[in-house]
Amino acid sequence: MKVCHAFIFFSIKFAGGTSDLMYKICKAQEKTNIKPVVYTGDYNFDNNLAGKLRGTDFRIFKSIWDSIGFSIMPKLSRMADKEVPSFDIVHMHVFRTYQNVILYKKCIKHNIPYVIDAHGAVPYYNKKVFIKKVFDFLWGRKMLRDAKFLIAETNVGVEEYLGIDPTIRKEKIKVLSPPFDTDEFLNLPERGKFREEFNIGSKEEVISFLGRVHYIKGNDFLIKAFSKLSARRNNVRLVIIGSDDGDMEYCKQLSNNLGVGDKVLFTGFLEGDKKLSALVDSDIVAQMSRSEQGAWAPMEAVLCKTPIVVTRNTGAGEDVLRLDAGYTVNFNEVDKLTDKLEWILDNYDMAKEKTTLAKAYIEKNLSMNSRIHEYTEIYNESIDKSLHTGN
Repeated sequence: MKVCHAFIFFSIKFAGGTSDLMYKICKAQEKTNIKPVVYTGDYNFDNNLAGKLRGTDFRIFKSIWDSIGFSIMPKLSRMADKEVPSFDIVHMHVFRTYQNVILYKKCIKHNIPYVIDAHGAVPYYNKKVFIKKVFDFLWGRKMLRDAKFLIAETNVGVEEYLGIDPTIRKEKIKVLSPPFDTDEFLNLPERGKFREEFNIGSKEEVISFLGRVHYIKGNDFLIKAFSKLSARRNNVRLVIIGSDDGDMEYCKQLSNNLGVGDKVLFTGFLEGDKKLSALVDSDIVAQMSRSEQGAWAPMEAVLCKTPIVVTRNTGAGEDVLRLDAGYTVNFNEVDKLTDKLEWILDNYDMAKEKTTLAKAYIEKNLSMNSRIHEYTEIYNESIDKSLHTGN
């Protein structure tokens, strides 16, 4: 089977979880009878990451206007016309992109089935709302309706699709929580390396965030709770791990305004052993997102044996509660988050036991290697529907 994965960026450092997941899906599919082909742009393209996928072909298109928020690939249409007929299926990642519109039109023209995996990009939120609504009026809703299946990571994702177009049949939305590449957590770094590199004392209690430093990730909420926690405990540190996606300066200013600037560390993007070392050396990993499809980064912390806390009414909260993998609080309840962080630190053995049980469950039941067939089943069902009904 030949599968085209389409996402405008191929860089975990720049684009975060979507690129990471696409990379891991391709890596697992290389071990099966699937031939992955990645359609992506050249903006911030990660050659080193691509080089790790020896069985995946890449089509890297010159992309313009990326720096102002639009990724236009002038040569995509001609290449897609030639190549889309050779694909068994197209797997579109995210939703409102020029790339997806072009591939949508080519799939319809050549009767090739496609699925959309929006990764939480369906809601309007508060940026480019008018442009998003125009996109949906012109193409978006029709793209959703014409897809053989829509992939949601949680039931929150299902409601996000239906919120854009209530006419979508619920049975065409497949809930598939992202599998975890547990292989990379088999040999964890020794505790202490990250703390030594960043001059963090062995006795300090470290609360970390891992992800893009973006408004949607709710680090303002986390910093407010941390400032109250630091008034109760004088040996706590907050570590923000991730590249700036528009919110870092605000977070730094907020930390200074609350009087905890000297206790908040911004490491920038970390990957590989450095990321794992940071997770191992953390006492708690917190993800306080305003909205989140799933608990991707927090579950990486669980696989590093580190307790987690996330916001409750999100896909991440749904994941954590379903697996009993950690703790949840409602967004912006600062005092309750402060209390929860302190409770975890005061009852650490209990929190570690919960984490250890969740880690064992993930390794046994949710690994990428054991679940990659779930994507294949969606592909096969899509192809079968296309053969019997057409696009």
